[in-house]
Amino acid sequence: MANTLKVTLIKSPISSLKDQQDTVKALGLHKLNSTVEKPNNAAIRGMLFKVRHLVKVEEQ
Repeated sequence: MANTLKVTLIKSPISSLKDQQDTVKALGLHKLNSTVEKPNNAAIRGMLFKVRHLVKVEEQ
């Protein structure tokens, strides 16, 4: 299993539910095509599952 996950925001969360918008913000994603690296753990994977239609995830 990879140590980090590269997360990129590929779709705007504007029309999404408020909790999904908050999750995107908590992941540190602000603008479209912004990318962050997060540790590969259960908490982060749960957040990514919630907004899977808005982000692209790559294992590193």
